[in-house]
Amino acid sequence: MAVIVTGASRGIGKATALALAARGVSVGLLGRPSAALEETLASVRGAGVRAEPIHCDLRDPAQIEGAGSRILGLFGAPDALVNNAAVIHRKTIEESSCEDWDEQLEINLRAPFLLTRRLLGAMRAAGRGRIIHVASISATLGAPGAAAYCASKWGLVGFMKSLAEEIADTGLMTLAILPGSVDTEMLQGSGFSPRMSPDHVARTIVYHALDAPLAHNGGVVEMFGV
Repeated sequence: MAVIVTGASRGIGKATALALAARGVSVGLLGRPSAALEETLASVRGAGVRAEPIHCDLRDPAQIEGAGSRILGLFGAPDALVNNAAVIHRKTIEESSCEDWDEQLEINLRAPFLLTRRLLGAMRAAGRGRIIHVASISATLGAPGAAAYCASKWGLVGFMKSLAEEIADTGLMTLAILPGSVDTEMLQGSGFSPRMSPDHVARTIVYHALDAPLAHNGGVVEMFGV
């Protein structure tokens, strides 16, 4: 069994990779080369499971295409894909540049579409697979200084809903996890206090990636914290 996790260097992605390793699942760690990604890689391998780095800049469609080919070459059709990687630039609409807007939409929304599209054919042929999108509670509301981020997360849920209709009755499943304020670097500058840990979100992701019934297809799981 193999699961691909994007944005596995830190935060929710790292916690998810480690939670999958604790279940004995092989993990593909997709992200840009960094010391943090290597640290996650070592931790997962230290748990005694197979882990492979999938180096990719999610802003680059060509690199995503290549990463998809590497995934299929290493693992075949993955049992699950966790689209977790995201970026936020906390700026007002007036302060935001086109570059700020584009990067958030490229990484948070376009990359999940491209990676899903690249792997979907193999997952269909295998007759199994789960695609988990880590969105945000920001997919249900607006926030000052986060217009592009909110737009990307609302869009990610819309993409997931359409994907769910296309894969109904195929043995595949997709859903979105919408965490609120998680104790990660991305929360800094938001004005919100953390209400949950990355481990809380990771446990929810792993349940839906490995154990949840296919009847969750198209579901939206909101997490408001404790």
